Amino acid sequence: MLTVYMHPSCTSCRKTKKWLCANNIAFHERHLFRETPTREELLHLLSLTTEGIDEILATRSQSFKQLGENVEDWPLSKVVELLVKEPRLLRRPIVTGGKRLVVGYNPSALKNIAKKYRRVCVS
Repeated sequence: MLTVYMHPSCTSCRKTKKWLCANNIAFHERHLFRETPTREELLHLLSLTTEGIDEILATRSQSFKQLGENVEDWPLSKVVELLVKEPRLLRRPIVTGGKRLVVGYNPSALKNIAKKYRRVCVS
């Protein structure tokens, strides 16, 4: 089953959820701030990226700007530790089936990742 890390007030998250339901895709919704990804989950998500930490880090967010530091110079372990403590620094939504990753609302990428997860969606 697909896992969607999201926040209900996020527009991209709502669009992604609506797209998945409209296309009858099975998914498990995880509230990004209440069910924060663990260190191990974040490392797995990072292993699925094509751009590394830049792909999942919300560099335009207020939380990121308040850091006042260049996290790109940090060791990966320190960045992952920060993301576990401050999940607002993650881009949203993050969709994965375990082998692929879609970050943000991207219907064409969702279509590719969701092919094997079709079912009736109740929302």
